[in-house]
Amino acid sequence: MNEYIQYLEELIPEKDSLKLVKEEAKKYYKTHTVQECYEIYPLLYASDNFQIQEVGVFLAGYVADEKPDALRFLHDVVSQHESWKVQEILAMAFDNYCAKIGYEEAFPVIKAWFADENANVRRAASEGLRVWTSRKYFKEHPETAIALLASHKEDESEYVRKSAGNSLRDISKKYPDLIRQELSGWDLSDKKVRQVYKLAGKFVMDI
Repeated sequence: MNEYIQYLEELIPEKDSLKLVKEEAKKYYKTHTVQECYEIYPLLYASDNFQIQEVGVFLAGYVADEKPDALRFLHDVVSQHESWKVQEILAMAFDNYCAKIGYEEAFPVIKAWFADENANVRRAASEGLRVWTSRKYFKEHPETAIALLASHKEDESEYVRKSAGNSLRDISKKYPDLIRQELSGWDLSDKKVRQVYKLAGKFVMDI
């Protein structure tokens, strides 16, 4: 394991390289057992190099369907990381977990993450699944995605509201009528709601 960490330290440049991080995480997952990935991701996350930490986060997402502790790690530990870059990886890792078990099967967990008290957890659920209607299940049930995202139009976190609004805007490109129908009933006297409305309705409403 230490050899792999040393390998990453020599391979990954100081500048941000998301592509390389994703490639290395996927390569390790494809060439090692679930147990090996499960054992190494905490060690990677303990690194001082945030990109090596990101490899660990990706691996946790890859094995979370078989290792519940890995999903709790993403939820409890990674969500506390101060770097927005690591929070981006958290969102991707959560989507990997959902994709592996199937989005319909993952829906209770998605809803639970959306209801979480931690804004980073809520945002990971919203951002990780973009574009929502390109994901199986939500592609067949866009109204389910719209309802869940719209429920956060008054979220206390601007970070979450922006993600929800942008996700709804994504959906509007394929399902404009559904988004118009949803937005037409919003109370725009609320500043928070107006912010999400402007994002979500950019292509379909007269703003």
